[in-house]
Amino acid sequence: YEIPLCDWSSDVCSSDLGCKEAPSSALPELKVSGPTMGTHYAVKVVGDYPGGEPQLQHEVEQILQRIDHQLSTYKPDSELSRFNQHQATTPVEISQDLADVLIEGLRVGKMTGGAMDITVGPLVNLWGFGPDKRPTKIPSEQQIAAARLRTGLDKLHVEIGSEKATVRKDIPDLYVDLSTLGEGYAADHLARLMEQEGISRYLVSVGGALVSRGMNGDGQPWRVAIQKPTDRENAVQAIVDINGHGISTSGSYRNYYELDGKRISHVIDPQTGQPITHKLVSVTVIAPTALEADGWDTGLMVLGPEKAQQVVREQGLAVYMIVKEGEGFKTWMSPQFRTFLVGEKN
Repeated sequence: YEIPLCDWSSDVCSSDLGCKEAPSSALPELKVSGPTMGTHYAVKVVGDYPGGEPQLQHEVEQILQRIDHQLSTYKPDSELSRFNQHQATTPVEISQDLADVLIEGLRVGKMTGGAMDITVGPLVNLWGFGPDKRPTKIPSEQQIAAARLRTGLDKLHVEIGSEKATVRKDIPDLYVDLSTLGEGYAADHLARLMEQEGISRYLVSVGGALVSRGMNGDGQPWRVAIQKPTDRENAVQAIVDINGHGISTSGSYRNYYELDGKRISHVIDPQTGQPITHKLVSVTVIAPTALEADGWDTGLMVLGPEKAQQVVREQGLAVYMIVKEGEGFKTWMSPQFRTFLVGEKN
C-alpha cells in the first residue's frame, strides 16, 4: 500500500509554497482516471491525444489490465499467482515484463540488505494484509518462525536467455508478492505509452507512484505534493517538481488495524517477521523510473530512520523522510532530493 501523491499543479496552492497564477494562454488538458489494482490511476495530457479522451482511457486501461494480470496475487489466474501455485523447484517460463519486475525487486532487496523482500508474502498474509483474512489475534512466535522459513530472496532465481526468461524457487512453497513494485511499474508503462504516442507534456500516476514530463497546461512545471502523515486527506508537507523522473511514497500511517490494543502496520520487517515499530512514518523517493522509486521507498521504510539514512548516503538517493517525534513530526532530506524541492511546510 502506497500513499497517494497529489498533482498539486491544478489545486489551490498556498502562497507560502510559491505557486503562480495560471496564465490566460493555458492549453487544455485531457484527463482520465479510474480504479486499478486495488488503487486508482490518473493520466493528464496537455493538448490532444490520438483518438481523444475515449482512446486515451481505452489504451491506458488495457495496459493496466495486462499488468494486473501479470503481477496480481489477488487473481488466481495471474502469471505471478500461477508461479506461486507451482509447488516445485523446476524453472517456470515467464514474460519479460514479469522478469523485469522480479530482477528489480531482487536488486533493491540486495541493496537494502533484504529489507525490501518480494518473498515476504507469507508474513504479509499471516498478519492479514494479503489475500488471506485478517487474524483475530496476534500471530504466535511459532507461526511467525514457520512463515519466515518460507521467505528469502536467496531462494528465488531469475534467468534471462536470448529466447525466454525463467524463474525458479529453491523451496516449493516460496511465495512472491510484487505489490510493493506494481504501482511504479504500471506508472512507467503509462509514461512509455505517452512517449510512443509522441506526447511530451503529461503526468501519470498509479497509487503512490507518479511520472511526469514537460510543463502542465498553464506552462508551469508539474508539481507533486507529498502529504503530511495524517489520516486527513490533502494535508501537504512538501511540494516537488520531479522534472521527468519517477516518484513514489510509502507510508505506515494509513494502512493499519488495531489488535489486542496494538496498532499493526502493514509494513512487515522480513528480518523479524513482525510489523515495524520504529518512528519512520513516510518515505518519498525520486528516481529515474517509478519502478526504482517504488522499490526503494519500501526498503527504506522497513529499515527505519537511522539505517535508511545510511543507505541513502551510500547510494546517493533522492529521499525525503518524515519521522514521528513526540506529538509532532520532523523531516529529513538528502542533498539529491533538495534539488527537486519547490517548497516545504513546517
